[in-house]
This record gives sequence, structure tokens and C-alpha cells, in this order.
Amino acid sequence: MIKEQHQWVLITGASSGIGEIFALEMASKGKNIVLVARTESKLNQLAERIERTYQVRAEVIVSDLSEVEAPQNVYEECQNRGIHIDMLINNAGFATHGCFEQVDGSRQQDEIMLNVLALTNMTHLFLPGMLQKKNGAVINVSSTAAFQPDPYMAVYGATKAFVLSFTEALYEENRKRGVQFLALCPGSTETSFFDVVGADEASVGKRDTPEHVVAVAMRALESGKPYAVPGARNYWTAQLTRLIPRKSMLRIVGSMLRPRSEGVKPKKIQT
Repeated sequence: MIKEQHQWVLITGASSGIGEIFALEMASKGKNIVLVARTESKLNQLAERIERTYQVRAEVIVSDLSEVEAPQNVYEECQNRGIHIDMLINNAGFATHGCFEQVDGSRQQDEIMLNVLALTNMTHLFLPGMLQKKNGAVINVSSTAAFQPDPYMAVYGATKAFVLSFTEALYEENRKRGVQFLALCPGSTETSFFDVVGADEASVGKRDTPEHVVAVAMRALESGKPYAVPGARNYWTAQLTRLIPRKSMLRIVGSMLRPRSEGVKPKKIQT
């Protein structure tokens, strides 16, 4: 965990949901916040709330991280403002739901760009500054979808599996170098994620609150864990994937995520 007060935390996908709660939690601990997302009005409202309530600085950077140059632009903007990031929370991401061949190819490309490439590049850009100070933390938001393939959310599950593997690898690389890594793997959560998709079958199990998800992340970071799965049921389900034959697991997950209405145009799910 980063040690000093009045350090800077950068959060992507910060305009709502888990990202917003992370911002409020970090501000309550005396950290200055950099809020990154696409919706300027929401970011400005949150920044004003943070500065008014917690007496810390909150900077807004409007960016669509699915664009290839966006991470570099965010990094350079921080440099131009004299902001040195001590903690990075890669929360931005979205999913699509439906038969793979029916989902718009450009949306799937954006999904990979945001969930995988942007997260990788943001980490690559901001990690050296933390290593130089031998102090810092990176939280990458993955999903319970990372623990098994996800029929009808094939690209999403694959991107989140990347995030989990990537983060655990960097955890080991950096655990003696002063920078912590945590892969946060929530299940269904009460955010706008599922409001947009309009398909209840994309939400498995009882939905958690973003407040609980963030609280679990903070406890896991404090205890030095490489990954965290909020919710006991989600945790044990993730472990079961190691025991159940993969073919059987595919059928179970496929039956849960299968679209209920054939011919319905796949929609985007965003966080």
C-alpha cells in the first residue's frame, strides 16, 4: 500500500460504479485523485464533490482509452500538470454479449483495445515512476469471468483472463521492488454495466455493491494478496473451475450466459 498522505491516485473508468467508489475511498484517505473517463460532466461533478468533501485535489482528464494513443496522452497530461502517480487503478472496461459472429467486429476490437491494450500501456507508462521511488500500487480490475471461458461473452472473458494472468505475473516481478499489484475479480456488481446490455442472463448470481467490492480490494492490498474475489460464493466458484472438467464447465457457463431471445441484436456492456 502506498505509504504517505497527499499522494496521487489515477483511476480509469472513474465516472461511476466501482471507479467512482475507488475515487471516494482514496480521497477519504487523503489521496489526491486523477479521474479519467469519457464523460466530462460526470467527472467534473465527482471532482467537485471530492474537493469539497475531503479537501484534496481532484484533476479531470477526459479520454477514450479504447483509442490507441490515449494512454500516452493521459501520461503526458499528468507530466504536464506536474502530477506523479503513486497508485494506478485500471478500472475502465466493457463487454459485449451474444453469439461471437453476431457481435459487431469494431466493438470487439474496441473491447480488446480498452480491456487489454490500454490497461497494459497505462501500467507500462506509470510503473517506472513507482519503481524509481520503490513505493506504489497497481490495481487492475479483472472479473470472475477470468477463471473460465465464457460462451456468448467470449471476448470479454478472454480479456479478463489476460488481466488476471498479467497482473499476477507483475505481482511476482515486483513484490520485492516496493510496488504492489492486485487483480480485483468481482462478480456481478450493482453498476451501469448490466443496465446497458439489457440481458439479465449476462448477470450471474446475486449482485454485489461497488462499496463492498472496493472494501475487499483495499483489504487484499493491505494483506499483500495477488488477487481478490469479492464474495464467498464467487470465490469458491472460481476455485471450482480447477476441479470440474473443462468441457463440463463450458456447458455450465454456456447455459447461464446463453441469450434468451434468438435474433436479438447483441448490446454493449460498459464499466
